[in-house]
Amino acid sequence: MLGRYVCYHLGTNGHLTYIGNRGDDLEMRFLKPMFELGRSRFKFYSPRDRESMKEVIADADLVINCTGKYYETKTLTDKPTFPFLSYEVNYSHRETNVDIARTIAELCTEMQVDNLIHVSSLNARPDSKSEWTRTKFEGEEAVKEAYPWATIIRPSQLFAPEDRLLNWYANAAEMFPFVPLIDGGNALTQPVYAVDVASAMQKVVDDPAKFEGRTLDLFGPEDYTYKELSQFVYDITTQKPTILELPKEVARTIAGGIQYMGRPMLTPDMVSLWTEDFVPRMTQEEYDGQLVADKIFTMKDLGIVPVPIEKIAFNYLHRFRDGGHFTMSEGAQGYH
Repeated sequence: MLGRYVCYHLGTNGHLTYIGNRGDDLEMRFLKPMFELGRSRFKFYSPRDRESMKEVIADADLVINCTGKYYETKTLTDKPTFPFLSYEVNYSHRETNVDIARTIAELCTEMQVDNLIHVSSLNARPDSKSEWTRTKFEGEEAVKEAYPWATIIRPSQLFAPEDRLLNWYANAAEMFPFVPLIDGGNALTQPVYAVDVASAMQKVVDDPAKFEGRTLDLFGPEDYTYKELSQFVYDITTQKPTILELPKEVARTIAGGIQYMGRPMLTPDMVSLWTEDFVPRMTQEEYDGQLVADKIFTMKDLGIVPVPIEKIAFNYLHRFRDGGHFTMSEGAQGYH
């Protein structure tokens, strides 16, 4: 999701951009209008083929790695015994967040790329119960080892029209008999607008030398519990789902079955992620008081005022209302 906003900023600022994809360029056709004719190139690659990844990087001055997946992709394979089919992991969290990230960093060093921007996560830490979170941290370390000058971008959970955060609650109300709040939904998160993150990344692109070897922690202006987010969403959508507070072990058992959906709404690892706070590790005052040599940049340092969810969410959540936003005003005949 973040990639499309990054492409918009790159196209608006006239950068010649090579875009790697694992399908054909028709899958990425919605990105083409963001660039002037001839200023974008779509290149197929396989994350397990270094030569194809080299072709994407080619003669680039700067590489941006937005590669990521919130779930481990699986594929059906044949087996000789009943039931003759089994699910096997295709791309694991470790391969996606660590191995591919390391390969990109190694190629940037090998091909003498001037700058590398690596997108990680604000919640990346080695002691998390979520494998996604742990591998995000390991990916950071692997990138810094292979390319010490990399700029690490660590956004909080993203919200925007295509998000998997606010939309999750609205979709869950339509798909499930009840909406689960894991451990009461008491964990905290501090969502950030995807456009703000892309704007911050554009500032790095504009002045990469300033951010060499630095980390940017990008988060929104307010923190919320997941329970508060659910209430916020349903106030907009007017949906009235059954809310059920589930212990994380019960939620993990349920997620064990849901994870086999094509794009799973819930996985056991997501259960672990949503029971931990997804917020900055310091206050803004502590970020401001850091020594220059060790400073972690925030939105404030970049001159970006983070957009609150209240300003954006209605624009894309009202579609879940019966009748959309038209039910909020009287028509010419007095109908609602």
